[in-house]
Amino acid sequence: MSGLIEIERNGVVATLWLNRPDKHNAFDEHLIAAITDGLRALGAHEAVRVVVLAGRGKSFSAGGDLDWMRRAAGYGYEQNLADAMGLATMLRTLAEFPKPTIARVHGAALGGGMGLVCACDIAVASETAVFATSEVKFGLIPATIGPYVLRAIGARQAQRYFQTAERIDATRALQIGLVHEVVGAAALDAKIDEIATALRAGGPQAQNAAKRFIAEVADRPLDDALVASTADAIARIRATDEAREGLTAFLEKRGAAWVAG
Repeated sequence: MSGLIEIERNGVVATLWLNRPDKHNAFDEHLIAAITDGLRALGAHEAVRVVVLAGRGKSFSAGGDLDWMRRAAGYGYEQNLADAMGLATMLRTLAEFPKPTIARVHGAALGGGMGLVCACDIAVASETAVFATSEVKFGLIPATIGPYVLRAIGARQAQRYFQTAERIDATRALQIGLVHEVVGAAALDAKIDEIATALRAGGPQAQNAAKRFIAEVADRPLDDALVASTADAIARIRATDEAREGLTAFLEKRGAAWVAG
């Protein structure tokens, strides 16, 4: 695996560490490719149940590497499109990851770093974390990260922060839905472990189906088609071996097979 990332496993929980601490884990095309490859490898690893995304050093990720951005400024449209598609693909790979993901946020999570946080299923931040969609300061827009940030904070909050590029402290991030939990720096890993333990209790196929279900029904009107699709979703999953095992384990007052495993 590339030295730009490190992967640690603790049982069924894997942590993917961004490993450019001297650059505050800022993105360039090489780190983007390494993250994408690392996620794909973890997604295919049957023993991995939960993935934590974290950053080495003082920051989670400070966004775009300045040298990378400087090079991109000299690209034509086709080069810029190919470059941007690399970032967009990485974010989509994370957002559609088949297993639960947790962002472990400390220090700065700016621009694309904030996009990574929003693309994860769950985000836990230390009380000193700071966020921003800072792109307009460079004459840019938060385009590739936009769908994930909007999913987290909604269009109304985005109207403000996409245009002002204000720094968002951890308390404000919790208020607007950017993160789920804010804890002291010393308690960050304990909170991650607590959430990962809760995730291990769920059926892996059901968790994957739940993620896809949210994507399918979010913001849809409550009409006959939506009602029918919800009934279809539960009918299909009730017939799976995992659902039968989960219900049987509950009735027999024992742990389900995926917990024991």
